[in-house]
Amino acid sequence: MLHRDTLVAACEQRLGAQRFKDFTVNGLQVEGRPQVRRVLSGVTACQALLDEAVAWRADLVLVHHGYFWKNEPVALTGMKQRRIKTLLNHDINLLAYHLPLDAHVTLGNNAQLAKRLGWRVERCLDGELGEGLLWQGKTAAPLSVEALAGELAGKLEREPMMIKAPGVGDIERIAWCTGGAQDMIAAAHEGGAQAFVSGEISERTTHLARELGIHYLAAGHHATERYGVQALGEWLAEEYGVTHRFVDIDNPA
Repeated sequence: MLHRDTLVAACEQRLGAQRFKDFTVNGLQVEGRPQVRRVLSGVTACQALLDEAVAWRADLVLVHHGYFWKNEPVALTGMKQRRIKTLLNHDINLLAYHLPLDAHVTLGNNAQLAKRLGWRVERCLDGELGEGLLWQGKTAAPLSVEALAGELAGKLEREPMMIKAPGVGDIERIAWCTGGAQDMIAAAHEGGAQAFVSGEISERTTHLARELGIHYLAAGHHATERYGVQALGEWLAEEYGVTHRFVDIDNPA
């Protein structure tokens, strides 16, 4: 059993959370019981995940997408009230890390996605490795955009949306940023990538890919961001002896 404050401090130090200017509160968002034995992790602190935490008797819920986003209504009403009430009624802590868990050099979503796809990490295009969000590297071997889509589908268990750029051949240089980073496509192209992988797609993304000359694959916001929070939870289990369990709440987005 571990004291909550010790666990939070360990995560803060490991992720370097204080370096990031974010759209939300990173760290402890809702305070529950002081002693932590069971940690339940998931991508988003939705009601379904909280209900699972209650059923499993979790002491702490660890997520990538928590609450209290910039410009979000502050009143605790409706859905927001029900979520907070669930945590408070059952004395469960909520710990959330957004950008720090995208960027971390080993535990982060970008690092974990590259690990699963076999991409060789070379650099960040928007900062130092482990602090920036737009990563660049090389595929294990040159491959067609169709083959890349197939690898993504196999590893992430969902078919990506593929926008092919005319005249661009096999892919060797690749850039990626998990989640909703489709507007980084121009920076990915400027960095020399032949393909860019992220989670979401906007109407404008199609035209940018075709006209810039860079393949784009939208592999799912949820699907690309399942792995960072798992890695952090597993690290906590290994280092501090807590029991960790990841729950994947289905989300096609």
